[in-house]
This record gives sequence, C-alpha cells and structure tokens, in this order.
Amino acid sequence: MIGRREREGPLMRNTSTNSLRKSRVLTAVAIGVLIGCVFAFLFPDGFFFSDSVAANRHLPLAGSKTQENSAGCESSDRVNMLKSEFVAVSDNNAELKKQVRELTERLRLAEQGKDQAQKQFLTLGKQHKAGPFGTVKGLRTNPTVVPDESVNSRLAKILEKVAVKRELIVGLANNNVKEMLGVWFTNIKRVGITNYLVVALDDEIAKFCESNQVPVYKRDPDDGVDNIGRTGSNHAVSGLKFRILREFLQLGYSVLLSDVDIVYLQNPFDHLYRDSDVESMTDGHNNMTAYGYNDVFDEPAMGWARYAHTMRIWVYNSGFFYIRPTIPSIELLDRVATRLSKETAWDQAVFNEELFFPSHPGYDGLHAAKRTMDMYLFMNSKVLFKTVRNDANLSKLKPVIIHVNYHPDKLPRMKAIVQYYVDGKQDALKPFPDGSDW
Repeated sequence: MIGRREREGPLMRNTSTNSLRKSRVLTAVAIGVLIGCVFAFLFPDGFFFSDSVAANRHLPLAGSKTQENSAGCESSDRVNMLKSEFVAVSDNNAELKKQVRELTERLRLAEQGKDQAQKQFLTLGKQHKAGPFGTVKGLRTNPTVVPDESVNSRLAKILEKVAVKRELIVGLANNNVKEMLGVWFTNIKRVGITNYLVVALDDEIAKFCESNQVPVYKRDPDDGVDNIGRTGSNHAVSGLKFRILREFLQLGYSVLLSDVDIVYLQNPFDHLYRDSDVESMTDGHNNMTAYGYNDVFDEPAMGWARYAHTMRIWVYNSGFFYIRPTIPSIELLDRVATRLSKETAWDQAVFNEELFFPSHPGYDGLHAAKRTMDMYLFMNSKVLFKTVRNDANLSKLKPVIIHVNYHPDKLPRMKAIVQYYVDGKQDALKPFPDGSDW
C-alpha cells in the first residue's frame, strides 16, 4: 500500500503542474486579446502613428463635407439650367402653337374658298410686302403642272417628237372636213411650221394625213368620243376638244388649239405672249368689241338714275386659242366638258361663261388669267370681209392667221384668202359679200 502511494504521488504532481501551466497560458492569451481589443478601440489608426497622421484621419469627413457643398452647388446650377431649358421649350411650344393656329386658319380659308389671295399664298409660297406706289404688279402667269406621262404614254412619245419647246398646234378632224383640212395643213407647211398634230377622229382622216406626211394621232377606242367623231357636226366635234386636250396639258405641253377653217400666213408662235392661262382670238370686230368697253344702259323710267353703266366684251373664239398646262387651264377644260356632257349648249358659249363669269352666291368662278389676241394679227372673217378688204391701209397688213368663222361657205373663202395673201391676186376677195346669203 505504502509502495503504491509512493508511486502515485509523483504522477499526481506532474499532472497538477501541467494543468497549472495550461491555465497560465490561457490566461495570458485572454489578457492579450483583451488588451488588443482595447488598443484597437482607442487607436484605430495604429499605436505608433503620429498625431498628424491621426489628425488626417478626419480629412475624409472634411472632404465629404466639401463634396456635399460642391454637389449642392452643382444641383443648384442644374436646377437653374433645367429652368432655363423649360422656359425655352415653353417659348418654342408657344411659337409652334401659334404656327399651328395660323396654318389651321389658312386651311379653313382655303377650304371655304373665301380668300383667294390666301389660296395663292398656300400655292405659291412666301407672302411679300407691297412695294412703293405705282410699282406693284400682281401675278399673271400661273406655274405649269408636273408632266405625267402615265396619262398616255403613246401620246407622250408622239409629242416628244413633234413639239418644239413643249408647244404645238393641235387640230381635230373627221372625214366631213377633209378638204378644209387639206388647205389647213398645206398652208401650215408653207409657212414652215413643224410642230403641229392632227387628232384624227376616224380612220379615213388618219390615212389621209399619213399619205400627206402630216403628223397624226388616232386615239384609243372610246365609244363616247368615237360616235361623235365619226358623224358629228362642226359644233359637236368642236365640243370634243375640251376632253381630248386635257391629256396634252397633263403631259405638260402648251397647245395652240386650231379649227381647220383657218388659213396660216405666218408662224403664230412668233406672236404669242405666253403670260396667261388662256390666250384667245376674239369674235370682236373693232377695238371696243374686241377688248371691252363701258356700255351705258338707258332706262328713262328711273328718272335721275336712268343711266346704268355695264361692261361688255365680245366672246373669245373657242376655235383658236393658246392654252398653257396649268391648274386653272385644266379646270377650265373640265368645267366645259362636264357642262357639255349634261347640257344642250354651244361649246363657245360655255367656254366664255366659265372664263368670264365671276364668283357669286351658289357659283365659284374660275380664277384663270386670260389675254385677248391682236384682232388684226389673229383675224376673224368678219374683220376681213367687212373692214380690212375695204380699207386701203388695213388691206396692206399681213395677218398671222385668218379664221373663217363668221361665214358658212368656208372652203371657197379659205381658197380666196390664199389667193389674195399668198398668190397676190388683188380681186380674189371681191366676189364674196360682207356677210352670208342666209
């Protein structure tokens, strides 16, 4: 027993010593960790750094304040800039609203048709200030339309070959006027005119022109046109031209429309002004009737107001006029063709009514520019047989054309005109009366 206790004593002492050492180590570690936490809390920038460095620890805070101040300034500038932009946008918006109101008003006026000056502004562009007194001139010449070859490509190819400077003489004919047509194109050739075309209304005229090397165009079949073209009278055929001419204008060509009872003595293209939509010869026989005059109407029953002033002018001749490819010109053709398709009326009367009648309640007039040709250069047969041939001075003039429109015996008078002006036969016109026998 004693021996066993002696052996157990040293072992127990060794165990106690090891436990004590471990406790001391753990205590030291715990104290070190504790001291480290204290120093970490008190000296976050390190125990060995200087105060200046420690002081610098607060710089980020100062910088953040500076950044905050800078951001505040920038925010203020941004706000001011946004306010300026808002004001500018508001101003622009106000201007746009003003422009919209103006455009809306112009559109309203144009649609109502109550302000033709505004219509003209919308069509032609910028408005202009009026110049000094006596210098202001209104627009006389409307712009031409954009050519549209899709309307009639076959006719477009013919016109490209025949026309000169996009203008030509056009005559309509059927077999009823074959002899007059021969005199017509013979004198056109003699004068040296190359830009002319016959619109053949039947096969006989097409063959007649081709055999005489005359430019000819035969329209595509159209029952409404062909029936009148083959069998119609002079007036019926004359009415067709307003439908047929439309295609020429749509293709962008100016046309000198000519009946076939006309003798050409000079080239008419050398004597045109080309400043109006329609330039026409007149049926007038003197300065007053041809160019207009103040006609005083007397009504005695009205007492003090017995005299009423009226304006009169003799009609334009629808068998010889120059028409430019403009919107008003095409509108004129449409108006006349539409009325002739619905009314039993003379095409020349309708032609002049649409040209001259002003707008009034229930009717919108045509806004086309017009010019009257010189009545001695573009002469009707009344002027020739009643006045010119009996006047020694006027008989020396050489007209550009003479239209035998006042007399039914057209062919013999046409031949006599050629004899007088071309062949020099001085008595060629004498056998004919001033008027007609019926």
